[in-house]
Amino acid sequence: GHIVRNWKVRWFVLLQDKLLYYKIEGGKKEPSPKGRILLDGCTITCPCLEYENRPLVIKLKTKTNTDYFLECCSREERDSWALDITGAIHAGHPVQVQELHRKKNSFKLLENISLHHIVERMCDSSTGIKLTRNLEQGSRYKETFTGSALADWLISNSFAVSRFEAVTLASMLMEENFIKPVGARSTEATRYSDISEQFLDDSTALYMFAESSNKNTISKQELQFNISELSGTIVKQGFLVKQGHKRKNWKVRRFVLRADPAFLHYYDPTKEENRPVGGFSLRGCLVSALEDNGVPAGVKGNVQGNLFKIITKKDIHYYIQASSKAERTQWIEAIKPLT
Repeated sequence: GHIVRNWKVRWFVLLQDKLLYYKIEGGKKEPSPKGRILLDGCTITCPCLEYENRPLVIKLKTKTNTDYFLECCSREERDSWALDITGAIHAGHPVQVQELHRKKNSFKLLENISLHHIVERMCDSSTGIKLTRNLEQGSRYKETFTGSALADWLISNSFAVSRFEAVTLASMLMEENFIKPVGARSTEATRYSDISEQFLDDSTALYMFAESSNKNTISKQELQFNISELSGTIVKQGFLVKQGHKRKNWKVRRFVLRADPAFLHYYDPTKEENRPVGGFSLRGCLVSALEDNGVPAGVKGNVQGNLFKIITKKDIHYYIQASSKAERTQWIEAIKPLT
């Protein structure tokens, strides 16, 4: 409400250039609208984080600087309304409509976004994600954030344009060990075999920064990878092709195998910076060759053969292609003693 700042149920109807809202009496909407919001020149904020306890709010600011706060019943409904309202705002601008559909229908997260940059932004003391104390099943956790809060933050900071992209990006942050689940709810989800189901966009699922619970004491180097991981003796290195966990596409990566401590890291050869884009401990891992007569379950896309698989202690499956059977054998024989 504009005068009394209370919340009331209204029936909304979206037209091409305006948003009408009606009072509800006896379960039915009244014939005449209670008010209207002209969409020409409007700006939309979704999710709107101005109300800490209301994560389902959309904010509309008219060109006369009037603010409207609209709360939806679910995240799916909120995102659907936001997308349709945005389309109506840009209806007279074909180029913006085309860009909106491109964002909705395409997904190029890996190429466009640096996970290291996102984590640095998350840790910013003024604009980063808000860390709070949370209680779950009698256990207290300091400096945590919920799955839904992270998804909201990623969207509001333009790292993702939809709930799907936010969950995908959060899954990548967890997979690459930037964040970790805490508490029974989120930890239980990591047992799913499908990586896409392991991060929960949920207000009861708790997460924290993986390297430290204190975001202010994490150096950039520690955020990216624990220094001890990269201190081991290099046993073997070379170029292999790795299947992505989300998009199931294949990309060339430079792999570096280290001992004491035993880690396998992989680097993007197109990047000038000599920092891993992923890696994992080899302790407790299983490594095996895959037969070339047919495509194994879990493998998609352009498979040339010479495949091998590494299953981590956390039951994450990595599928890797070598350039020849001999090279595959060499990598497997080098990795096995370190597991």
